[in-house]
Amino acid sequence: MSSLRDLGLSEYEARAYRALLRTGPTTAKDLSRASEVPMGRIYDVLNSLEQHSLVRSQAASRPKKYVAVEPDAALDRLLAEKKQELEAQAEQYETVVEELSTELEAGEPVESGFWTAAVGPEETTDLLLERIAAAERRMIVVAGAPATGFDLGTVGEAVTAELETALDRGVEIRVLLSPEAVDALPRSVGRRYSAELADHDGFEVRTVSDVNGTFNVFDGVEVCIEVPHPLSGDEPFAMIDLKDVEFAADVTERFEPRWAEAEPLTFG
Repeated sequence: MSSLRDLGLSEYEARAYRALLRTGPTTAKDLSRASEVPMGRIYDVLNSLEQHSLVRSQAASRPKKYVAVEPDAALDRLLAEKKQELEAQAEQYETVVEELSTELEAGEPVESGFWTAAVGPEETTDLLLERIAAAERRMIVVAGAPATGFDLGTVGEAVTAELETALDRGVEIRVLLSPEAVDALPRSVGRRYSAELADHDGFEVRTVSDVNGTFNVFDGVEVCIEVPHPLSGDEPFAMIDLKDVEFAADVTERFEPRWAEAEPLTFG
């Protein structure tokens, strides 16, 4: 059950406010009895409630009387305070992340093979976004049929935003699509490409026939290979992330001739 304590009030403050709603204008002494807040604490509690703008006092009366602010107004004020606290905490966490991002550095790329895998559409997309975010210099994207790995219509705005962020930090991105992959792309991809990516010098898309499979090469040391679902070729089943310099070099060497013979792709 929700309570005023969920919005930041102490137990005594919540008791005093609820009691004031029942009693109407009253003195601190009478409120202490009605709320079962000890007399030795009641004035501190009332002062705190006034600071929260939940209680008004009538200083001209003797003894001084207090009245509760209407519940709707009181709850709105408590909610606003909580939102401000959360915003301040979020800014604090962002500052911590910025400081740690400069302090924490990844180790040197592994020279021998190391691999991991993500299974399922959501996990596959998360892994792809993570590796795009980690790219530092260059990225190769190859999408044959089915083009599940680079189908922006499927994985949504997140991939587009991550690619644009990578371009902004100087990552060169080359995308090679099969004609079947181009035909499968939704129209929204062309609009996103034209509006958000095409103006970057480091971004280029080409198309060539006989492109099989979907994979990504990051910084010449890491290859992410998408595994289609065995029973449904139009959705990903898993993604294998292999960090191996020799394998990445071999994949890149095989990619370059196909890239050279491919035709630039423009979205109208």
